[in-house]
Amino acid sequence: MSSRALVPAAAGAVAAAAPEALGERLRSGECFWLDIQDPGADDYALLRETFGFHVLAVEDSEQFAQRPKADDYEDFVFLVVYGWSPDEDGLVEVHCFYAERYLVTVHRDPSPTLEALRTKLEREPDRFPAGPLLLHGVVDRLVDDLVPVLEQLDEQLDAIEERVFAAPTHEQLEDIFRMKRELVRLRRVIVPQRELLARVTGGVVELPGMTIEADRHFRDVYDQLVRLAEEIDANRELANSAIDAYLSTSSNRLNATTKQLTVIATIFLPLSFLTGFFGQNFAWMVGEVTSWEAFVLLGLGLEALTVVGLVLLFRVRRWF
Repeated sequence: MSSRALVPAAAGAVAAAAPEALGERLRSGECFWLDIQDPGADDYALLRETFGFHVLAVEDSEQFAQRPKADDYEDFVFLVVYGWSPDEDGLVEVHCFYAERYLVTVHRDPSPTLEALRTKLEREPDRFPAGPLLLHGVVDRLVDDLVPVLEQLDEQLDAIEERVFAAPTHEQLEDIFRMKRELVRLRRVIVPQRELLARVTGGVVELPGMTIEADRHFRDVYDQLVRLAEEIDANRELANSAIDAYLSTSSNRLNATTKQLTVIATIFLPLSFLTGFFGQNFAWMVGEVTSWEAFVLLGLGLEALTVVGLVLLFRVRRWF
């Protein structure tokens, strides 16, 4: 079920988000922010009829799983930005309809960031940031929420790499590939979002009411996205290094095991020959090898001498 939150909220917040009340606010030129979560048919009708947004922009807003982008229209800009969300995929896709006097955000997943920002502005209505600074406040906080996610992935990769050198396991390899998929998913969001902010700060996308001060704020968000993109690339390299370390450590352990088994097999090969030779039922052996001394000399002494000789050979050739 969809929900609408209006900031600053007038008396009766639900009634204030009704089409009639919103129409009055639009005609009065009052600055406000309307946040719509889990939109339905009535909400999209509100965007088309009350706000008069272009039909293509509304159709875009109905389609989720889009790349971050910004589209210019006559009196507003339609943007798609991403942030963190406590759901299965960990991301919230926010569609922003920005005009100079208002901002409308539409998203399906819950966003604690937007809820916290709305609460803050409701408590401090005198500090309501009109114009592009309101859009900056939303985008900036959505981007800031991605920082802890990448930091956590970085710490997990470091910890896994240390465990790989100690004792590699198949579960560690699965964790590495899972984090690589997470990094790829984040990169598909952060890199296009960085390009979006580059277009905004470069003047390619003209935000209504843009000022020099607001441009400085958006440049700060752009720098943050550049750092996040670089961190993702660094983490991807770290994940590849962890995979190489896993394969190398596993190969070394396999080589060591193979070497140990080869040494054991090499030692037992001549012993098997000796026991097999003297186990043959020849008349001379049956007739001559009859005393305890012969058993110790030929049966035990010859085998012990063989083992000692092989050990000395291995040490001379530095096999162990």
